[in-house]
This record gives sequence, structure tokens and C-alpha cells, in this order.
Amino acid sequence: MADDGWTDEERAAMKEHAAELRAAGKKGAKKADELQATLDKIAAMTPQDRVLAEHVHAVVTEHAPGLSAKTWYGMPAYANADGKIVVFFQDAAKFKYRYATLGFQEHANLDDGDMWPVSYALTAWSPEVEERVVSLVRAAVS
Repeated sequence: MADDGWTDEERAAMKEHAAELRAAGKKGAKKADELQATLDKIAAMTPQDRVLAEHVHAVVTEHAPGLSAKTWYGMPAYANADGKIVVFFQDAAKFKYRYATLGFQEHANLDDGDMWPVSYALTAWSPEVEERVVSLVRAAVS
């Protein structure tokens, strides 16, 4: 993956996938529309937020393929088969924060005793960050 975001080939593949979902019928069309809305939200972000959101999107779609992309309060989010949000990305520009946020909702399997984190500040993407995000996403859907 390029540092500045998705390649032309990756963008084309996502558009093809959306078209396949639409062709699958009414339910597939809804998923395709939700995926496209998510990709549109990501594309409209500031460059720094967009790069982070693209990486998060790639991790979620690869490591939690059972989650479906959709928008949630205007943010890219990923829902389980029941339509419940498990993970979301909030860009820094949305509320003029100094960092983007990777967040998890109550349907994420991250419980750890009586207290555990459910959101994480993201300021840059690195192999170490990717490793942590992959681990969190995998745990969330386990």
C-alpha cells in the first residue's frame, strides 16, 4: 500500500466489489451502497486522516471480513451480521481534534475484567501501529 493511500488498482477493485454486491440483489445493493458511502467519506477526508482511514479500512476488510462497511454518524464504521457497529474510525478534522480515533463499540469482544480501553488515538501509521490495529480488530471479532 502506498503511503499516500490506495493505488488505482485497489480503488478499481473496490468499485468492482461494490458492483458485484449490487448485482447480487436488493441486500447486495444495500451493502454496495453502504460500502460506497464509506469509501466516499474516506475520500473526502483531509490527506492525513484519509491515509489513516484507508489503512484502517484495509485492516478491517482483510482481518474481519465478516464485518460490513457503512457510515455511522458520518464516520466510516464496520458492523457485524446483525448490523451492530463493532469498530469505527473518527477523523481528526470531524471535531477539530488533534488526532484521529479508532474506536470500538459494545459488540467488540475486547472485554478485559472490569475496565478496558475502547478507543485509541491515531496520529500516524507504521508497522507497529498496523500490528496493534490488526490485533485489536481480530480480538474484536473473535
